[in-house]
Amino acid sequence: MLKTINSTMTVAGKTSKVIYHDTNDFDEVDPGKTTQAYGVCFYGDNMLIGFGGKKKSWGLVGGTIKAGETFVDTLKREIAEESNMEVLKYMPIGYQEVIYNEKYKIQLRYVCLVKPIAPFIKDPDGSVKEIKLIDPKDYKKYFDWGKVGERIIKRAIDLKSKF
Repeated sequence: MLKTINSTMTVAGKTSKVIYHDTNDFDEVDPGKTTQAYGVCFYGDNMLIGFGGKKKSWGLVGGTIKAGETFVDTLKREIAEESNMEVLKYMPIGYQEVIYNEKYKIQLRYVCLVKPIAPFIKDPDGSVKEIKLIDPKDYKKYFDWGKVGERIIKRAIDLKSKF
């Protein structure tokens, strides 16, 4: 059953409302409001995470959609840039609507199977400093995004078996 979760998220002292939706496709998503595509990436049985970003913390790999890019183009480009991994297969997990003051944006989440392109050196933008392959059940040792994060990771693990 597809779920919706209402939550909040605080980043740099700013609290946003987050409405997460499971989905099997992104047909209902407004491309003009969609700003990010991130992947819960698996290499074998391990989950890929990256360290860095504005928060200097561990998290999923992905990033900002550039003008003229499709959602999938962004996903593949960002994962390659940030981890030196190639996306072999992908599937939508869900999306979250993020509302802060009058600002509204949509962030996409995918499950991906990946493989290394070459040894990781660093993200060309310098945002990801390190990558790690972890047991998915241990992700909360690195980041904890509450009920929304739990749902995203659980759904990724469940959907991975469909590849």
